[in-house]
Amino acid sequence: MKRVERFHALSEMLRRSGARGVSAERLAREFEVSVRTIKRDLDALENSGAPIWSRPGPGGGYGLVVEGSLPPVSLSPAQAVALMAAVSAAADAPYADLAAAGIQKIMDVLDPKTRARADELAHRVWINALPSSSRATKSALEEAMAERVLRISYTSGDETTTTRDVEPVLFAATNGQWYLVGWCRLRNAMRWFTVSRIERASVTRTACVGHSIHEVGEPPANARPVHARSG
Repeated sequence: MKRVERFHALSEMLRRSGARGVSAERLAREFEVSVRTIKRDLDALENSGAPIWSRPGPGGGYGLVVEGSLPPVSLSPAQAVALMAAVSAAADAPYADLAAAGIQKIMDVLDPKTRARADELAHRVWINALPSSSRATKSALEEAMAERVLRISYTSGDETTTTRDVEPVLFAATNGQWYLVGWCRLRNAMRWFTVSRIERASVTRTACVGHSIHEVGEPPANARPVHARSG
């Protein structure tokens, strides 16, 4: 996860903690970084103008003064639940953590009647989602996209594990699986890597050299970017 994205997710978690606050230790576990890094991030957020409060001592922690950063949102209960269901069913999708934080932000500013009805309806939608990749692995894939070379530990279908340097080009979903598509420097070719088979991933300091989506080949006839609008 890029630092700016972690700042956003951190702000959302602080805001949702309300008057209780949340400890630096819990934040460090949530974002898989050190307590020192979290405290440095909190200082940076506060210096940027975020209204962060802190309470020292046992039971203390950090929180955010809530000042309604979104205007009222007009969604029906069904629309709100549709958003929750889509993200819950795709926990392994790229940027799913940020999507979940965004949905929670929307839910928080719905009018109370709509929010209550959406909460009730959400209990009638069950998701048996597959376990997702670790936050650290997904964050590295997201951060490197089209900018930095990734070093991954990858286990193939025959259970062979290799370490590869990959220039990420795109994410793709097909037949219920998410793939990272990129230029594999080990094979010197474009390859599709099943995200769930990536055991570890780290972002290197090496910049991508510019392999493009056009090198991946023709997408399936019904494939489309996620920003495409129907109709």
